[in-house]
Amino acid sequence: MKNQYFISGAALFTLILVLFTGCKTTNEEPADTNFKAIEAFNEPARPDGQKDVIELRADPIDTVRMAIIGLGMRGSQAVKRYNYIEGAKIVAIADVVPEYVQRAQEMLATAGNPAADEYTGAEDWKKICEREDIDLVYVCTHWDLHTPIAVYAMEHGKHVAVEVPAALTIEECWQLVNTAERTRKHCMQLENCNYDFFEMATLNMAQQGVFGEIVHAEGAYIHDLRWLNFKEKDGYWDMWRLKHLEKEDGNTYPTHGLGPIAHILNIHRGDRMNYLVSISSDQFGMSAYAKDKFGDTSRYARVDYAKGDMNTSIIKTVKGKTMLIQHDVTSPRPYSRLHMVSGTKGFARKWPEKGIALEPNAHHFLDEEEMQEMLEKYEHPIVTEVGEKAKEVGGHGGMDFIMDYRLIYCLRNGLPLDQDVYDAAEWSAIIQLSRISNKNEGMPVKVPDFTRGAWQKVNQVKYYTK
Repeated sequence: MKNQYFISGAALFTLILVLFTGCKTTNEEPADTNFKAIEAFNEPARPDGQKDVIELRADPIDTVRMAIIGLGMRGSQAVKRYNYIEGAKIVAIADVVPEYVQRAQEMLATAGNPAADEYTGAEDWKKICEREDIDLVYVCTHWDLHTPIAVYAMEHGKHVAVEVPAALTIEECWQLVNTAERTRKHCMQLENCNYDFFEMATLNMAQQGVFGEIVHAEGAYIHDLRWLNFKEKDGYWDMWRLKHLEKEDGNTYPTHGLGPIAHILNIHRGDRMNYLVSISSDQFGMSAYAKDKFGDTSRYARVDYAKGDMNTSIIKTVKGKTMLIQHDVTSPRPYSRLHMVSGTKGFARKWPEKGIALEPNAHHFLDEEEMQEMLEKYEHPIVTEVGEKAKEVGGHGGMDFIMDYRLIYCLRNGLPLDQDVYDAAEWSAIIQLSRISNKNEGMPVKVPDFTRGAWQKVNQVKYYTK
């Protein structure tokens, strides 16, 4: 890692003026046009003989034999959904909690499917990856195992679908990219929010030019999880998520808000993230909640939580677009992913309430009836195909089912996946990059080009159907 730069508050203010407004200093000196963002990480050259995996196609698989590793809240629901997906067969399941394994077996039996092979050892995921009769490893463990399992699975000839975030550090992001490029195996981050109904409609609208040139977009993960983070039983296994809040600041969970707008902006398919700035508030909410629920002298109240309540990160792309991404899981406020899209001809948002505004009357939202007509007109073709079934099966209102359906459909037909390893790496990279910027008082930090220039090969995100 290169040196990280620290700067005084006064100098920071001057640099922000220079960078974002082009203003002169108070002494009327010329602006410093040579100012550069921190390059905290080198971009390693692509190893000899290794090629990019933009729009990677693999051999079709008639029946996708899959293993699900991690059967807690996310993994158990995946077992339930896959009982309804044609062409997928769960052959192995794993969790260190035997009760979760038995629960998954009951789900399979209730659906009339055969029992899967069981694994309960702490490193049994390696045995699963080494099997010859598995095509897809579906990773739903705690965050720290996401990259190790994904890399090991690809090295043993498996395609991988990994829960968010796919990686926690830039080093892990490069591990995913290099392994996928070397093995020619798919590595998809399971970003379910890309498949929500409104997000899919706005993607379709953007691609058909309804909003004109997209200039700015916003996303977030604002979700009051205090009750769940402090839940000692039937919550996060070994309270792993609380432990991350104890040791890490920055945007620790960026992809739910970032994923949908990254696709709308064609990130690494015609554009890419250039640099970001990130600032966190101090931490207040976790301590206040712990004192209120467990008492001032409780072990939870005595912890010095590193995670600031609200993190705000701003990303600028190579082509001059901006994205605002927020993260807050400790404040008592309504759930929101923002999902706002602003272009030269119109605007759409999902929270706090849905709205669409278009030229020539963009100062006012369409009324409810007009908005519904627009959403029906621009319903994404994939939603038209499986949306009703998705609502029946469920999974965050159906978006989880659409995500799983699309994954299996693409594998069975030898198509590029909707999300690839570069999505997984770039979106996950925000975690460490935001931490570096925040520690340096909001200094801009360069985003590595995980495609190593291949983002210029195509100019639009495509959801292939043939």
